[in-house]
Amino acid sequence: MQRAVDAAERVRGRTAPNPWVGAVVVPPAGAGTPSMWFTGATEPPGGPHAEVTALAAAGERARGATLYVTLEPCSHHGRTPPCVDAVLAAGVARVVVGVTDPDPRVDGRGMARLREAGVEVELGVSADVVTEQLAAYLAHRRTGRPWVVLKLAATLDGRIAAPDGSSRWITGQAARLDAHRLRAVSDAVVVGAGTVRSDDPTLTVRLPEGDPYFRAAEEQPVRVVLGAVPDGAAVAPAVSLSGTPEDVLDELGGRGMLQVLVEGGARVAHDFHVRGLVDRYVLYLAPALFGGDDARPLFTGPGVATITDLWRGEVRSVTSLGGDIRVELAPSVGPT
Repeated sequence: MQRAVDAAERVRGRTAPNPWVGAVVVPPAGAGTPSMWFTGATEPPGGPHAEVTALAAAGERARGATLYVTLEPCSHHGRTPPCVDAVLAAGVARVVVGVTDPDPRVDGRGMARLREAGVEVELGVSADVVTEQLAAYLAHRRTGRPWVVLKLAATLDGRIAAPDGSSRWITGQAARLDAHRLRAVSDAVVVGAGTVRSDDPTLTVRLPEGDPYFRAAEEQPVRVVLGAVPDGAAVAPAVSLSGTPEDVLDELGGRGMLQVLVEGGARVAHDFHVRGLVDRYVLYLAPALFGGDDARPLFTGPGVATITDLWRGEVRSVTSLGGDIRVELAPSVGPT
């Protein structure tokens, strides 16, 4: 299953509105060895899903084989025929599934069809790993909205820009490259019109070609500006949206976007945060201090009035990136 997870990661950010799925075909004893395992991953929309790709690579060696797949095989016609049909036609004997697909067109039906046809099915292998990898897709299928990642870069005293507005660069090269990888696995990058006017960002993924998250010009995430896009802005062409953050997420979810990266500014970050719309926070903290209260804070807008209302999250990871620290937070679940 880990090989399937690794295969899925290589296509993450390239498959929406379909999930990034990985699959591995292990031939039966006597038909192959572990070195002959056959791997596949979901191709861009309109292309084959992971199971079909892996089965095609295996050919006749798939007969009697075990298929490992991170997400339940689909059982309905979409842009492509049902994966369950391909699994049965290939003569696979056993299917090991990471997690159930919550899409109402699937949601257990794929596994049920396999079992009815006499295929052994096992569910839940590496489910925690797969659930984390497919969190954006699973959230979208359950809510209709994309998974929201809020990216923030600040000094250790929580400031994102000097009083004059200058902010380049608070963090170092390693942190900035990591932020580009966040863009690469997102379907859209969201900023406010104020940020476009003040910083004139391009919001593109700029990574060296050898990087596994490298994106060519035609693979860039959609750039979304909350408000009007100024004439001649570097972010163009961009989608201009208005309304509440909820309206924006409904619109992007309706367009089939599974993950969006909110990059700012401080007012936009505040609006998504206070409404409880952020699924993951990624903070890049530089070993630097502005040393005063006149530099610009992470959030602009009213916060909680009392300590009992303090937002508390769960630290998912802390990573050293050059001289900076990357902290990933998730909203707390359950009592604090």
